[in-house]
Amino acid sequence: MAQQGVEKVGLDKHNFARTGRMALYGGAVFGPAATTWFKFLQNRINLANANATIAARVLTDQTVFASTNLFCFLSSMAIMEGTSPKDKLDAAYWPALQKNWMLWPAVQAINFKLVPLHHRVLVVNVVSLGWNCYLSYINSQGKS
Repeated sequence: MAQQGVEKVGLDKHNFARTGRMALYGGAVFGPAATTWFKFLQNRINLANANATIAARVLTDQTVFASTNLFCFLSSMAIMEGTSPKDKLDAAYWPALQKNWMLWPAVQAINFKLVPLHHRVLVVNVVSLGWNCYLSYINSQGKS
């Protein structure tokens, strides 16, 4: 989606290895991690007030999971590309984390408030269609 919808590279210049790396990370790393994470939040973060519980889950999600997942994503992409994880993190981690905080706290607050546990990863996956385009784009920047 990022290559065609955002960058408009055309099918003849589509980087299928890049698409494969994104699919591998999403299926092998993010999907299982997010499913486990949402169960953890549901079972371990429960306060007396429902809104306080949601706020605590969003805060925990954004400080622990989002930052760790972004680190793992950028590092693993660099490794699969044969480039330096340190260089990738230095260039992209902080700007991407800031953009993450502009989108995901609101998404997760709605997700935790309104969506049953067994559908939360689905909601994240739908929003991730756009988010992953952004991640793919920033990950591809600075390559020769």
